[in-house]
Amino acid sequence: MKKLNVGMIGAGFMGKAHSLAYAGMPMFFWPAPAIPHRKMIADVTEEAARDAAARFGYDGYTSDWRKVVENPEIDIIDIATPNDSHAEIAIAAAKAGKHVISEKPLARNAAEAKAMLDAVKEAGVKHMVAFNYRRTPAVALAKKYIEEGAVGKILNFRGTYLQDWSADPNSPLSWRFQKSIAGSGALGDIGTHVIDFARYLVGEITDVMATTQTWIPERPVQSDGVDKLGTVKASQDVPKKPVDVDDEFTTLVKFENGAVGSIEATRNAWGRNNFLTFEIHGEKGSLYFNYERRDELQVCFADDPVDRRGFRTVYTGPAHPYGEGLWPIPALGIGYGETKIIEVYDFFKAIVNDTDVSPNFYDGYQIAVITDAILESAGKNAWVKIEK
Repeated sequence: MKKLNVGMIGAGFMGKAHSLAYAGMPMFFWPAPAIPHRKMIADVTEEAARDAAARFGYDGYTSDWRKVVENPEIDIIDIATPNDSHAEIAIAAAKAGKHVISEKPLARNAAEAKAMLDAVKEAGVKHMVAFNYRRTPAVALAKKYIEEGAVGKILNFRGTYLQDWSADPNSPLSWRFQKSIAGSGALGDIGTHVIDFARYLVGEITDVMATTQTWIPERPVQSDGVDKLGTVKASQDVPKKPVDVDDEFTTLVKFENGAVGSIEATRNAWGRNNFLTFEIHGEKGSLYFNYERRDELQVCFADDPVDRRGFRTVYTGPAHPYGEGLWPIPALGIGYGETKIIEVYDFFKAIVNDTDVSPNFYDGYQIAVITDAILESAGKNAWVKIEK
Protein backbone atom coordinates (compact mmCIF):
# COMPACT_ATOMS: atom_id res chain seq x y z
CA MET A 1 0.00 0.00 0.00
CA LYS A 2 1.21 3.50 -0.84
CA LYS A 3 2.86 5.48 1.95
CA LEU A 4 2.84 9.28 2.30
CA ASN A 5 5.43 10.93 4.51
CA VAL A 6 4.16 13.76 6.71
CA GLY A 7 6.15 16.76 7.90
CA MET A 8 4.45 18.46 10.85
CA ILE A 9 5.26 22.08 11.66
CA GLY A 10 4.05 23.02 15.12
CA ALA A 11 3.87 20.66 18.10
CA GLY A 12 1.23 22.25 20.30
CA PHE A 13 -2.42 21.30 20.76
CA MET A 14 -3.12 21.15 17.03
CA GLY A 15 0.10 19.26 16.30
CA LYS A 16 -1.09 16.63 18.78
CA ALA A 17 -4.57 16.48 17.23
CA HIS A 18 -3.21 16.11 13.69
CA SER A 19 -0.62 13.51 14.73
CA LEU A 20 -3.33 11.45 16.40
CA ALA A 21 -5.34 11.61 13.17
CA TYR A 22 -2.42 10.33 11.08
CA ALA A 23 -1.92 7.42 13.48
CA GLY A 24 -5.62 6.56 13.66
CA MET A 25 -6.83 7.03 10.10
CA PRO A 26 -5.91 3.54 8.78
CA MET A 27 -7.46 1.98 11.90
CA PHE A 28 -10.82 3.60 11.13
CA PHE A 29 -10.82 3.61 7.33
CA TRP A 30 -9.45 0.37 5.89
CA PRO A 31 -8.13 -0.17 3.35
CA ALA A 32 -6.71 3.32 3.73
CA PRO A 33 -6.10 5.46 0.62
CA ALA A 34 -2.46 5.52 1.76
CA ILE A 35 -0.59 4.96 4.99
CA PRO A 36 0.48 8.17 6.78
CA HIS A 37 4.07 7.99 7.97
CA ARG A 38 5.06 10.60 10.56
CA LYS A 39 8.46 11.52 9.17
CA MET A 40 9.58 14.79 10.77
CA ILE A 41 8.28 17.43 13.18
CA ALA A 42 9.41 21.01 13.83
CA ASP A 43 8.87 23.20 16.86
CA VAL A 44 10.34 26.43 18.22
CA THR A 45 13.27 24.82 20.09
CA GLU A 46 15.33 21.64 19.62
CA GLU A 47 14.20 20.39 23.02
CA ALA A 48 10.51 20.95 22.29
CA ALA A 49 10.84 19.33 18.86
CA ARG A 50 12.70 16.32 20.28
CA ASP A 51 10.03 15.79 22.94
CA ALA A 52 7.28 16.12 20.33
CA ALA A 53 8.93 13.56 18.04
CA ALA A 54 9.10 11.06 20.88
CA ARG A 55 5.56 11.77 22.06
CA PHE A 56 3.81 11.92 18.68
CA GLY A 57 5.81 9.24 16.88
CA TYR A 58 7.95 11.10 14.32
CA ASP A 59 11.23 9.74 12.97
CA GLY A 60 13.06 13.05 13.16
CA TYR A 61 12.81 16.57 14.50
CA THR A 62 14.17 20.07 14.04
CA SER A 63 13.75 23.62 15.28
CA ASP A 64 13.95 24.95 11.71
CA TRP A 65 10.71 24.40 9.74
CA ARG A 66 12.57 25.01 6.48
CA LYS A 67 14.40 21.71 6.93
CA VAL A 68 11.04 19.95 6.96
CA VAL A 69 9.91 21.70 3.78
CA GLU A 70 13.23 21.01 2.04
CA ASN A 71 13.34 17.32 2.98
CA PRO A 72 12.92 15.43 -0.34
CA GLU A 73 11.37 12.43 1.41
CA ILE A 74 8.38 14.39 2.72
CA ASP A 75 5.16 14.42 0.69
CA ILE A 76 2.83 16.49 2.91
CA ILE A 77 3.45 19.62 4.95
CA ASP A 78 1.02 20.07 7.84
CA ILE A 79 0.92 23.60 9.26
CA ALA A 80 -0.16 23.78 12.91
CA THR A 81 1.47 27.07 13.90
CA PRO A 82 0.14 30.52 14.88
CA ASN A 83 -1.54 32.41 12.04
CA ASP A 84 1.30 34.80 11.18
CA SER A 85 3.49 31.98 9.82
CA HIS A 86 0.89 30.16 7.70
CA ALA A 87 1.55 32.08 4.49
CA GLU A 88 5.35 31.84 4.53
CA ILE A 89 5.35 28.12 5.28
CA ALA A 90 2.58 27.22 2.82
CA ILE A 91 4.11 29.18 -0.04
CA ALA A 92 7.53 27.58 0.57
CA ALA A 93 5.94 24.13 0.77
CA ALA A 94 4.06 24.63 -2.49
CA LYS A 95 7.22 25.77 -4.26
CA ALA A 96 8.91 22.62 -2.97
CA GLY A 97 6.14 20.51 -4.55
CA LYS A 98 4.58 19.39 -1.27
CA HIS A 99 0.87 18.89 -0.64
CA VAL A 100 -0.26 21.28 2.10
CA ILE A 101 -2.82 21.16 4.89
CA SER A 102 -3.06 24.24 7.10
CA GLU A 103 -4.89 24.95 10.31
CA LYS A 104 -7.58 27.59 10.25
CA PRO A 105 -7.92 30.44 9.70
CA LEU A 106 -5.90 30.08 6.52
CA ALA A 107 -4.24 33.47 7.04
CA ARG A 108 -4.50 36.74 8.95
CA ASN A 109 -6.27 38.47 6.07
CA ALA A 110 -7.45 37.98 2.51
CA ALA A 111 -4.25 39.28 0.91
CA GLU A 112 -2.14 36.61 2.64
CA ALA A 113 -4.72 33.93 1.86
CA LYS A 114 -4.74 34.91 -1.83
CA ALA A 115 -0.94 34.57 -2.00
CA MET A 116 -1.23 31.08 -0.50
CA LEU A 117 -3.98 30.11 -2.95
CA ASP A 118 -1.95 31.38 -5.90
CA ALA A 119 1.10 29.39 -4.75
CA VAL A 120 -0.66 26.03 -4.45
CA LYS A 121 -2.50 26.53 -7.74
CA GLU A 122 0.73 27.36 -9.57
CA ALA A 123 2.49 24.34 -8.03
CA GLY A 124 -0.38 21.97 -8.79
CA VAL A 125 -0.34 20.45 -5.30
CA LYS A 126 -3.30 19.38 -3.19
CA HIS A 127 -4.31 21.81 -0.48
CA MET A 128 -6.72 21.80 2.45
CA VAL A 129 -7.67 24.12 5.29
CA ALA A 130 -8.58 22.33 8.51
CA PHE A 131 -12.18 23.29 9.22
CA ASN A 132 -12.69 19.87 10.75
CA TYR A 133 -16.06 20.54 12.40
CA ARG A 134 -17.84 20.20 9.07
CA ARG A 135 -16.69 16.57 9.09
CA THR A 136 -18.78 15.77 12.15
CA PRO A 137 -21.17 13.10 10.79
CA ALA A 138 -24.25 15.03 11.99
CA VAL A 139 -23.12 18.11 10.05
CA ALA A 140 -22.48 16.02 6.93
CA LEU A 141 -25.95 14.50 7.45
CA ALA A 142 -27.47 18.00 7.52
CA LYS A 143 -25.71 18.67 4.21
CA LYS A 144 -27.18 15.43 2.80
CA TYR A 145 -30.71 16.41 3.84
CA ILE A 146 -30.29 19.85 2.28
CA GLU A 147 -28.96 18.46 -1.00
CA GLU A 148 -31.82 15.95 -1.14
CA GLY A 149 -34.31 18.81 -0.79
CA ALA A 150 -35.68 17.56 2.53
CA VAL A 151 -35.91 21.07 4.00
CA GLY A 152 -36.69 22.79 0.70
CA LYS A 153 -35.45 26.26 -0.14
CA ILE A 154 -33.38 27.61 2.73
CA LEU A 155 -34.73 30.81 4.26
CA ASN A 156 -32.56 31.41 7.31
CA PHE A 157 -29.26 30.39 8.91
CA ARG A 158 -28.37 31.14 12.53
CA GLY A 159 -24.90 30.20 13.70
CA THR A 160 -23.11 30.68 17.01
CA TYR A 161 -19.78 29.78 18.55
CA LEU A 162 -19.64 30.60 22.25
CA GLN A 163 -16.72 29.82 24.59
CA ASP A 164 -15.67 31.04 28.03
CA TRP A 165 -11.97 30.18 28.21
CA SER A 166 -10.89 33.82 27.95
CA ALA A 167 -13.66 35.41 30.01
CA ASP A 168 -11.30 35.71 32.99
CA PRO A 169 -9.22 38.91 32.65
CA ASN A 170 -6.30 37.07 34.29
CA SER A 171 -6.02 34.69 31.34
CA PRO A 172 -2.64 35.52 29.78
CA LEU A 173 -2.05 37.49 26.60
CA SER A 174 -1.48 34.59 24.24
CA TRP A 175 -0.85 35.14 20.52
CA ARG A 176 -4.62 34.80 19.98
CA PHE A 177 -5.09 38.28 21.49
CA GLN A 178 -2.47 39.99 19.29
CA LYS A 179 -3.49 41.33 15.90
CA SER A 180 0.04 41.11 14.46
CA ILE A 181 0.01 37.34 15.00
CA ALA A 182 -3.66 36.31 14.91
CA GLY A 183 -5.10 38.87 12.49
CA SER A 184 -8.35 39.02 14.45
CA GLY A 185 -9.73 37.64 17.69
CA ALA A 186 -12.88 35.58 18.19
CA LEU A 187 -13.72 36.27 14.55
CA GLY A 188 -10.74 34.43 13.05
CA ASP A 189 -10.21 31.97 15.88
CA ILE A 190 -13.71 30.50 16.21
CA GLY A 191 -16.08 32.59 14.09
CA THR A 192 -14.52 31.25 10.91
CA HIS A 193 -15.85 27.80 11.81
CA VAL A 194 -19.40 29.18 11.74
CA ILE A 195 -18.72 30.98 8.47
CA ASP A 196 -17.48 27.66 7.07
CA PHE A 197 -20.73 26.00 8.19
CA ALA A 198 -22.73 28.77 6.51
CA ARG A 199 -20.92 28.44 3.18
CA TYR A 200 -20.93 24.62 3.31
CA LEU A 201 -24.62 24.28 4.13
CA VAL A 202 -26.28 27.34 2.59
CA GLY A 203 -23.97 28.90 0.01
CA GLU A 204 -21.94 32.01 -0.65
CA ILE A 205 -22.38 35.06 1.56
CA THR A 206 -22.86 38.32 -0.36
CA ASP A 207 -23.31 41.01 2.32
CA VAL A 208 -22.51 41.52 6.02
CA MET A 209 -23.52 44.03 8.67
CA ALA A 210 -21.40 43.58 11.79
CA THR A 211 -20.41 44.81 15.20
CA THR A 212 -17.32 43.85 17.22
CA GLN A 213 -16.38 44.35 20.85
CA THR A 214 -13.25 43.98 22.97
CA TRP A 215 -14.42 43.38 26.52
CA ILE A 216 -11.00 42.97 28.19
CA PRO A 217 -8.66 45.69 26.91
CA GLU A 218 -5.44 44.33 28.47
CA ARG A 219 -4.13 41.00 29.71
CA PRO A 220 -1.15 39.68 31.68
CA VAL A 221 2.00 39.09 29.65
CA GLN A 222 2.90 35.41 29.27
CA SER A 223 6.24 34.13 30.52
CA ASP A 224 6.50 31.74 27.55
CA GLY A 225 4.95 31.28 24.13
CA VAL A 226 2.89 28.17 24.95
CA ASP A 227 -0.82 28.69 24.29
CA LYS A 228 -2.73 27.30 27.28
CA LEU A 229 -6.21 28.42 26.10
CA GLY A 230 -7.14 29.96 29.45
CA THR A 231 -6.12 26.99 31.59
CA VAL A 232 -3.56 29.07 33.50
CA LYS A 233 -4.15 32.34 35.34
CA ALA A 234 -1.71 35.12 36.11
CA SER A 235 -1.43 36.85 39.48
CA GLN A 236 -2.56 40.43 39.85
CA ASP A 237 1.00 41.86 39.89
CA VAL A 238 2.03 40.50 36.45
CA PRO A 239 2.65 43.26 33.87
CA LYS A 240 -0.11 43.69 31.31
CA LYS A 241 -0.24 44.68 27.65
CA PRO A 242 -3.12 45.78 25.42
CA VAL A 243 -5.46 43.42 23.57
CA ASP A 244 -5.94 44.72 20.02
CA VAL A 245 -8.39 42.16 18.61
CA ASP A 246 -12.10 41.47 19.04
CA ASP A 247 -13.41 39.40 21.94
CA GLU A 248 -16.84 39.13 20.32
CA PHE A 249 -18.60 39.80 17.04
CA THR A 250 -22.11 39.57 15.66
CA THR A 251 -23.03 39.94 12.01
CA LEU A 252 -26.14 39.82 9.91
CA VAL A 253 -25.58 38.00 6.62
CA LYS A 254 -27.21 37.76 3.22
CA PHE A 255 -26.67 34.78 0.94
CA GLU A 256 -26.43 34.52 -2.82
CA ASN A 257 -29.48 32.25 -2.93
CA GLY A 258 -31.68 34.78 -1.11
CA ALA A 259 -31.42 33.34 2.40
CA VAL A 260 -30.63 35.62 5.34
CA GLY A 261 -29.23 34.99 8.79
CA SER A 262 -26.84 35.83 11.58
CA ILE A 263 -23.47 34.67 12.87
CA GLU A 264 -21.97 35.41 16.27
CA ALA A 265 -18.96 34.29 18.26
CA THR A 266 -17.45 35.13 21.62
CA ARG A 267 -14.81 33.74 23.94
CA ASN A 268 -16.35 35.55 26.94
CA ALA A 269 -19.56 33.56 27.51
CA TRP A 270 -19.39 32.06 31.01
CA GLY A 271 -20.87 28.57 31.03
CA ARG A 272 -20.37 27.94 27.33
CA ASN A 273 -17.45 25.61 26.69
CA ASN A 274 -17.55 24.78 22.99
CA PHE A 275 -21.06 25.85 22.04
CA LEU A 276 -20.86 25.68 18.25
CA THR A 277 -24.36 25.58 16.77
CA PHE A 278 -26.41 26.20 13.67
CA GLU A 279 -30.13 26.30 13.03
CA ILE A 280 -31.43 26.24 9.48
CA HIS A 281 -35.01 26.96 8.47
CA GLY A 282 -36.31 25.98 5.04
CA GLU A 283 -39.68 26.01 3.35
CA LYS A 284 -40.13 22.29 4.11
CA GLY A 285 -38.35 21.83 7.43
CA SER A 286 -35.68 22.82 9.95
CA LEU A 287 -32.35 21.46 11.20
CA TYR A 288 -30.48 22.17 14.43
CA PHE A 289 -26.99 21.08 15.51
CA ASN A 290 -24.99 21.67 18.70
CA TYR A 291 -21.37 20.44 18.67
CA GLU A 292 -21.47 19.81 22.41
CA ARG A 293 -23.96 17.05 21.49
CA ARG A 294 -22.13 16.05 18.35
CA ASP A 295 -23.79 12.67 17.78
CA GLU A 296 -27.18 14.36 17.40
CA LEU A 297 -28.98 16.22 14.63
CA GLN A 298 -32.35 17.77 15.49
CA VAL A 299 -34.79 17.64 12.58
CA CYS A 300 -38.34 18.79 11.91
CA PHE A 301 -40.10 18.33 8.57
CA ALA A 302 -43.23 20.16 7.44
CA ASP A 303 -44.84 16.98 6.11
CA ASP A 304 -44.72 15.27 9.51
CA PRO A 305 -48.23 14.54 10.83
CA VAL A 306 -49.59 17.55 12.70
CA ASP A 307 -49.95 15.60 15.93
CA ARG A 308 -46.29 14.53 15.75
CA ARG A 309 -44.67 17.67 14.40
CA GLY A 310 -41.72 19.03 16.32
CA PHE A 311 -37.98 18.57 16.57
CA ARG A 312 -36.81 14.99 16.93
CA THR A 313 -33.32 13.59 17.34
CA VAL A 314 -31.39 11.56 14.79
CA TYR A 315 -28.40 9.85 16.40
CA THR A 316 -25.64 9.38 13.85
CA GLY A 317 -24.13 5.97 13.27
CA PRO A 318 -23.29 3.42 10.56
CA ALA A 319 -26.17 4.51 8.29
CA HIS A 320 -24.92 8.09 8.10
CA PRO A 321 -21.96 9.91 6.48
CA TYR A 322 -18.58 8.37 7.38
CA GLY A 323 -20.43 5.77 9.47
CA GLU A 324 -18.75 2.82 7.78
CA GLY A 325 -15.40 3.81 9.24
CA LEU A 326 -16.39 4.87 12.74
CA TRP A 327 -18.32 3.02 15.44
CA PRO A 328 -20.75 0.08 14.97
CA ILE A 329 -23.85 1.53 16.65
CA PRO A 330 -25.41 5.03 16.70
CA ALA A 331 -24.59 7.42 19.57
CA LEU A 332 -21.59 5.42 20.75
CA GLY A 333 -19.67 8.68 20.76
CA ILE A 334 -17.94 10.86 18.16
CA GLY A 335 -15.13 13.06 19.47
CA TYR A 336 -12.89 15.86 18.27
CA GLY A 337 -10.25 13.28 17.31
CA GLU A 338 -12.60 11.48 14.94
CA THR A 339 -13.31 14.68 13.00
CA LYS A 340 -9.57 15.06 12.47
CA ILE A 341 -9.27 11.43 11.40
CA ILE A 342 -12.03 11.95 8.81
CA GLU A 343 -10.25 15.11 7.66
CA VAL A 344 -7.00 13.19 7.06
CA TYR A 345 -8.92 10.41 5.28
CA ASP A 346 -10.51 12.85 2.84
CA PHE A 347 -7.19 14.65 2.24
CA PHE A 348 -5.34 11.40 1.52
CA LYS A 349 -8.11 10.27 -0.85
CA ALA A 350 -7.74 13.51 -2.80
CA ILE A 351 -3.96 13.08 -3.06
CA VAL A 352 -4.08 9.42 -4.11
CA ASN A 353 -7.02 9.79 -6.51
CA ASP A 354 -5.98 13.23 -7.82
CA THR A 355 -9.34 14.78 -6.95
CA ASP A 356 -10.35 18.06 -5.36
CA VAL A 357 -10.94 18.29 -1.62
CA SER A 358 -12.98 20.79 0.37
CA PRO A 359 -12.49 23.01 2.26
CA ASN A 360 -9.35 23.93 0.36
CA PHE A 361 -7.30 27.11 0.09
CA TYR A 362 -9.96 28.65 -2.14
CA ASP A 363 -12.48 28.19 0.67
CA GLY A 364 -9.97 29.54 3.17
CA TYR A 365 -9.45 32.58 0.96
CA GLN A 366 -13.18 33.22 0.58
CA ILE A 367 -13.61 33.01 4.35
CA ALA A 368 -10.75 35.48 4.77
CA VAL A 369 -12.53 37.87 2.38
CA ILE A 370 -15.66 37.57 4.52
CA THR A 371 -13.78 38.15 7.79
CA ASP A 372 -12.10 41.23 6.32
CA ALA A 373 -15.54 42.49 5.29
CA ILE A 374 -16.93 41.87 8.79
CA LEU A 375 -14.16 43.96 10.33
CA GLU A 376 -14.73 46.65 7.70
CA SER A 377 -18.47 46.65 8.39
CA ALA A 378 -17.94 46.94 12.14
CA GLY A 379 -15.61 49.88 11.58
CA LYS A 380 -18.01 51.67 9.24
CA ASN A 381 -21.23 50.64 11.00
CA ALA A 382 -22.65 49.81 7.56
CA TRP A 383 -23.48 46.93 5.26
CA VAL A 384 -20.47 45.73 3.22
CA LYS A 385 -20.64 43.68 0.03
CA ILE A 386 -18.38 40.66 -0.26
CA GLU A 387 -15.93 41.00 -3.13
CA LYS A 388 -15.83 38.01 -5.45
